[in-house]
Amino acid sequence: MSTFRRLLAFLAPYRKGVAWSFGLAFGAIGATVLIPYLTGRAIDAIRAHHHHQLTGWAIAIVAAGLGRLVFSVGRRLVAGAVSLGVELDLRNRLYGQLQRLELSFFDRQQTGQLMSRATVDLQSVRFFLGYGLIFIGQSLLSILLAAVAMFALQPGLAALSLAPAPFVVLIANRYGKRSRPAMQEAQQRIAELTAEAEENVSGVRVVKAFAQEERQLERFRHSVQRVFDQQLYATRIQALFGPLISFVPNLGLAAILLVGGREVIDGTLTLGQFTAFYAYLLMLISPMRTLGYMLGSAQRATASGARIFEILDRAPRMTTPQGAPQLPEGPGRVSLTHVSLTFEGSPRPALADIDLDVPAGETVALVGAMGSGKSALVSLLPRLYDASSGSIRIDGADVRSVDLVSLRRAIAVVNDDPFLFSATVHDNIAYADPGATREQVELAAVAAQADGFIRRLPDGYETLVGERGLTLSGGQRQRIAIARAILADPRILILDDATSSVDASTEQEIKLALQHVMASRTTFVIAHRLSTIALAQRIVVLEAGRVAAQGTHDELLGRSELYREIVEKGIPDQVFMTRKTAGVAGL
Repeated sequence: MSTFRRLLAFLAPYRKGVAWSFGLAFGAIGATVLIPYLTGRAIDAIRAHHHHQLTGWAIAIVAAGLGRLVFSVGRRLVAGAVSLGVELDLRNRLYGQLQRLELSFFDRQQTGQLMSRATVDLQSVRFFLGYGLIFIGQSLLSILLAAVAMFALQPGLAALSLAPAPFVVLIANRYGKRSRPAMQEAQQRIAELTAEAEENVSGVRVVKAFAQEERQLERFRHSVQRVFDQQLYATRIQALFGPLISFVPNLGLAAILLVGGREVIDGTLTLGQFTAFYAYLLMLISPMRTLGYMLGSAQRATASGARIFEILDRAPRMTTPQGAPQLPEGPGRVSLTHVSLTFEGSPRPALADIDLDVPAGETVALVGAMGSGKSALVSLLPRLYDASSGSIRIDGADVRSVDLVSLRRAIAVVNDDPFLFSATVHDNIAYADPGATREQVELAAVAAQADGFIRRLPDGYETLVGERGLTLSGGQRQRIAIARAILADPRILILDDATSSVDASTEQEIKLALQHVMASRTTFVIAHRLSTIALAQRIVVLEAGRVAAQGTHDELLGRSELYREIVEKGIPDQVFMTRKTAGVAGL
């Protein structure tokens, strides 16, 4: 019930619309209830051969029908507007909440699961709040008015015909208890199916590369079968209780035909009165059937609402003090003091007691085996994650105490697998600064050695790159991502294996292009290619989340066995000799 009440709260901004919907629905029901009475009077006029009265009753029936038409159309229009408004609010609130949640939340969530809640679950809630409540109110009012009219005509027959009503209530209540968990499980399995489908589509290149289509199809069939089995179970529950709800009122109908028919034969009840009474009884059956279906809709909406509230109720774990100041101006000095990081659910820390001071403008290379904590360390600077302990300062300000937007605008990150939006090349570069001019975008592309291949694309900078930029090569995507980072004009630049997908020639071109960019910024370079380390003034060696050694290449060769092993398994020392002779050592 708490979930149900919270769902009703989404109707609060649309009180007037809801009131109008109910008012119009009640008007339509009033006209509907009036028609059987008018029909009964018309039949009595026929039996009495009253032509003028018959004409009047016929006109009244037409007027009542037109009234019901107008009220029904108005109700649908208003209810539709309310339903769409609720959907709009829910989508905006859900998406806004997803934007506020920290990155670690998405690390543990399947994209398909989130998409299912934002589509399938939201539609269930929207239908019930926009239409289901109206149908329930309309059905209840229909039953009430029809019952009042029946008691007004023949109290004895009314009591007899409504005797099965308590049994309908009991059956509906039992149906709700059985269907709610079944619907909840069905929604969960649909979400799992959506996640499976999304993963298959996103990973289609890997699937085809390893010829695993049949395997993926079998996994998908299994997920589809689970959805089918659960929905079949829910359908069986509905198939049992739905017809029962419809059948029980027929017992009252049979009793009325038997008892009322005899009263007409005996002359104690006119045919018109019996026809009107019979029509009212028929009016009870359809609302009871609708009420049963809408109770099922309410169960689905409640189950979906619970899944939506799981996201809306999750408090963001990465917070900023209210009124936090902007990151102070500065050259980009970075200090980490006793910093440790343990990811949620991980048995061991990713970083442990890291102390690192990076002067403004210095280029630092982070090296180490995979899983040593390189990416984890740089992810703490823009607060993609928060350190478990210790402090991180940029230009003297603790990153947790400053405005998050100003912090992240001072830092640009280029990952090894950069994400591009399904938009033009220009828009992807300008994403870092939507107000940038075309000239600024092109200058950033030139600096990233991307201008040449961009101009060779079919529409140049206006070429659509496709979903995730998959129409471009890995090297092209990385150069566009580097151009985007350059356009952001950050004081701190993070290159997380940013040249891993380019050939040696292009890598050298990008490095030379980045020299003037990196010279005025604090730069962190993460690389598995030791040639990329040539850009650094200092090398920090990480092992199992700790700083194992730091210094220049020559210093580390002399005192760090781990670094010597990395060099021996990587690229020979002449890379660094080339660096020195090329005059890059001063970067």
